[in-house]
Amino acid sequence: MESIKDTIFKFLRLDNLMSHLTGYVEARIELLKVEIREEIAKVLANAIMIIIVAFLALIFLLFISVGLAHYLNTFFDSAHTGYWIVAGIYGVPCLIFLLFRKRISHSMETHLLKAIKHKKL
Repeated sequence: MESIKDTIFKFLRLDNLMSHLTGYVEARIELLKVEIREEIAKVLANAIMIIIVAFLALIFLLFISVGLAHYLNTFFDSAHTGYWIVAGIYGVPCLIFLLFRKRISHSMETHLLKAIKHKKL
């Protein structure tokens, strides 16, 4: 039975076509693997950079806040007033975001969807 199949493949020159087709498919799979690896490496590098910048920004914000609170303490000649003022500076926006989180989230989602649609065109 195998010899009939081989004979038909050779007669129609399908044996070369099949070997070229399998070679092509294997090459495309390898290319896809390489492209995926490159894309993952790019995404990880960007994520690491974002994490580093966010960490440094957080430390900067922490020291600026402590410095501002200390300055306000000396300005108001009090031991606690500066810290309460700085806490209020962070607390009021946090409270606003908590109260309007659904509206803000919906607005951001709408804006991002418009940006994605616009970018695809």
